[in-house]
This record gives sequence, structure tokens and C-alpha cells, in this order.
Amino acid sequence: MDKQESLRKEILQAHHHRFATKSFDSEKKIDEADWLTIMEAARLSPSSFGYEPWKFLLVENKQVKDDLQEIAWGAQNSLNGASHFLIVLARKNVTGDSAHVKHMVEDVFGVPYSESAPQTIFFNNFQKNDFDLTDERKLFDWASKQTYIAMANMMTTAAYLGIDSCPIEGFDKVAVERYLAEQKVIDLRKFGVSYMAGFGYRAQERPEKKRQKMTDIYEVIE
Repeated sequence: MDKQESLRKEILQAHHHRFATKSFDSEKKIDEADWLTIMEAARLSPSSFGYEPWKFLLVENKQVKDDLQEIAWGAQNSLNGASHFLIVLARKNVTGDSAHVKHMVEDVFGVPYSESAPQTIFFNNFQKNDFDLTDERKLFDWASKQTYIAMANMMTTAAYLGIDSCPIEGFDKVAVERYLAEQKVIDLRKFGVSYMAGFGYRAQERPEKKRQKMTDIYEVIE
């Protein structure tokens, strides 16, 4: 087996290893170096225009975990057993003239910001004319899409390290956001909850992975 074939096999093994783990072994904890590798995969993830409209909250506080159980039904197994529990936020109102975009352009990209700069004009045109991102809900949904790229990278990286995960959308979004705001964890003017995720080690057998056939989902346009 050549090096490239071996690499392909390792990649697919990681994807076969991954499944939405419903039962975690609460006695097993993720090594800190492994966890930071998972988070680095999130940090390095691509986003539209490179604007990174996300924030990752690692919840370690037991009271917060207990309180979330009542309003996040899909997270209960992860809250009770996962080594690490994340709440991922999407940034609101990311527009060409927003403070976040100015921060990204000046502090991250290292170039002067200007409303008349070609990138600003191009981004504004993309939002308004190409993707119809013309109200707060549409802007949030667009930002939330970016956070899912990071989730896929985190879960795949975890699987490659032999770590299990569970992506979670099973929660009362309004209630969770209200609770986190009351706890002064998030500023609802700037962020909303996109999803949650548990990471740890399985306490169950991996179920058979069932997917559509490649011929059902893949087509070559010649």
C-alpha cells in the first residue's frame, strides 16, 4: 500500500468511526493537547470572506449544565457524560459597516478599513444582491452556516484522534439564549446560539452507518 492509499484509508476510517454519540463514558476525559487540537481545527476553519462570525463556549460550570438540562433536551446525554460540552454562537448583523468586519479587516487582515474599499463594496454587493442578506434573521442564518463548517472540522478532527462527538440542535433556542443572557454569558445584541456539541468517549457500540448510495447523491455534469 503506497503512502497516498494509506492516507485515504485513514481519512475514511475516521469518518466511519464518527457517529452522533448518545452515551458517553463520564469517567474518560479528553487530553488537553487533543482538545486544543480540536479547537485549533475550529479556529482554522474557513468562513465566507474570512470574517469568522463565531464564538465557542466551553461549558465547565456544573450549575449551568444542570440548568441547561431542562431547556436543551437533545443535550442531556452530553451534559451528563461528555468530557467537553460546547455551545457555539453565531454573530449577529455582520455587514460591511459592522464593528466586527472593521475589526477583522484592521486587526486580523492587517489592512486599513474603508467603506469605499473594493472589498467592502464587493461584500456589500454580495450580501444585498447575490444572497439577499437583507434583514437580521437572514444575516444570522448566513453566519450560522459558517459555524457549521467549523463543527464538521471539529468532529472530523476528533474522530481522527479517536474521540467521539455529538452535534446538537435539540434545544429551545429562545429559552437557552435568554438563560445565557441572564447569566451574562452572551450579549444577545451581538450573538445567538447556533448549536451545541458534546465531545468525549463512547459508552455504547457504534451503530451501523447507513447512508444513501453514492449514485443517489453524486452526479457529474459533462
